[in-house]
Amino acid sequence: MPRTNDLSPLAPLRQPVFRTLWITWLMANACMWMNDVAAAWMMTSLTTTPLWVALVQTASTLPVFLLGLPSGALADSLDRKRYLLFTQFWVAMVAAILSAVVFLGGMSPLLLLMLTFANGIGLAMRWPVFSAIVPGLVPRSQLPAAMALNGISMNASRIIGPLVAGALIASADSAWVFLLNAVLSLVAAVIISRWKHEHRPHPLGRERLGTAMRVGLQYVAQSYHLKGVLLRISIFFFNSTALTALLALLARGMQGGGAGAFTMLLAAMGAGAIASAAFLPGLRRRYSRDGLVLRSTALQASAMAMMALTDQVWVAVPTMFLSGAAWITSANTLGVSIQMGLPDWVRARGMSVYQMAIMGSSALGAALWGQVATWTSVPVSLGVGAGTGLLLMFLANRLMPDAGLEDDLTPKRIFAVPQIHEPPRHGHVMVMIEYRIDPARTAEFRTLMLGEARRSRLRHGALSWELLHDIHEPGRFVEVIVDESWTDHLRRFDRVTAADVALRDRKLAFHLGEEPPRITRSLMEMTTRSS
Repeated sequence: MPRTNDLSPLAPLRQPVFRTLWITWLMANACMWMNDVAAAWMMTSLTTTPLWVALVQTASTLPVFLLGLPSGALADSLDRKRYLLFTQFWVAMVAAILSAVVFLGGMSPLLLLMLTFANGIGLAMRWPVFSAIVPGLVPRSQLPAAMALNGISMNASRIIGPLVAGALIASADSAWVFLLNAVLSLVAAVIISRWKHEHRPHPLGRERLGTAMRVGLQYVAQSYHLKGVLLRISIFFFNSTALTALLALLARGMQGGGAGAFTMLLAAMGAGAIASAAFLPGLRRRYSRDGLVLRSTALQASAMAMMALTDQVWVAVPTMFLSGAAWITSANTLGVSIQMGLPDWVRARGMSVYQMAIMGSSALGAALWGQVATWTSVPVSLGVGAGTGLLLMFLANRLMPDAGLEDDLTPKRIFAVPQIHEPPRHGHVMVMIEYRIDPARTAEFRTLMLGEARRSRLRHGALSWELLHDIHEPGRFVEVIVDESWTDHLRRFDRVTAADVALRDRKLAFHLGEEPPRITRSLMEMTTRSS
């Protein structure tokens, strides 16, 4: 029986299922870095234009931005084990095609970008489902440690992947990197297939994809906490990606630089991230979320400025070590913050939006800073990126400060589910809740309803929400909620949390009389007019 009060950094690894999937995640991410290193280095042999080189990172990250939300919606409703297996087979297939094209001598810059984009599709499908799995494997108290371990896995792979790729590129050819990637991806799929996971379909059936995506976006849009996390992670990666996107060109331009130097710099970045992970618990206790992210942004900006100024490998290696420490500090701090702000029913969708923010900002940043480097120079692009990143993060902290976690998201299924003889199959459902309020307290009641109550209903998936105030009876208010269907209306009862119960009690405190507020549910009949 795992100890839930064990808060050591390695506590989650004592649980067999987490440990197995963590090793699989390490292997999968090593394959990702092998692919990215080989693709980036191959592009420098196909062309020396900075924009083309930077577009390799854009091609690998843009699919996560474009497909992250649909992937998250599917991960919240499908069997997560089978879905994860499918993603591994996808990346293995793309790696095999890449290897074959290079062996046959048919690679071109455009084709390389297209296949890199196809590999990114696999990453877009994989990340949300894995992010949603982790919180179910460990107690909530161990979630920060589990997130930190995932960061270590990512950055250990940042060392292992580039080192293996660099050795193969130097001794053989990039085609062998892609071939090894395909083999290891299949091995990871075999390990996942041995995971004993029981998928429990929802009693109401699978949520429609379009509805699931809309609800996921609504949940994030109605949360000040989540929007603050997304703003900060977008700023950090938009600017910091200038360094990773242009690193291959920096390595080529250094004294004694080349494929070995490029591999060494990536490995140093990963080592910095791993080394700093042990200090994260203490840093989180010492600094607020915003304070810690601002400090890591400043460290990243300093590293970028130093890389812009030096052409010495011995200076660049410790600089990339510090960059890795800054990267994991920001990513882990904000990753834990968004996980804590998501209930399980929408977790994959929320994490997919988070990954979309990272990859969308990275893709846009790589293209922008690559173009700036083409117009000016690589050092100028890095310097501008460093300065703007620090300035924007400072402004984000000033204009949108962290208010902490807003709600207790513990599930509470205490509301009675409405029962009807023949549930409607089609049509929107309108729910009207009538409150009788002391006229002297209408302003206070209105503030509560137009703020927290509205946000809560929309987060749970309502199509629309309105508050009606009776002109003739100043103490009579009617809350109007429209759900997409009867099934979607019933889903809201499974999404109730402790915070929703507390909000219900606050609303009822305004209601007068011994009888509870009157609730009516109506089917919105749709009429079709003939032309």
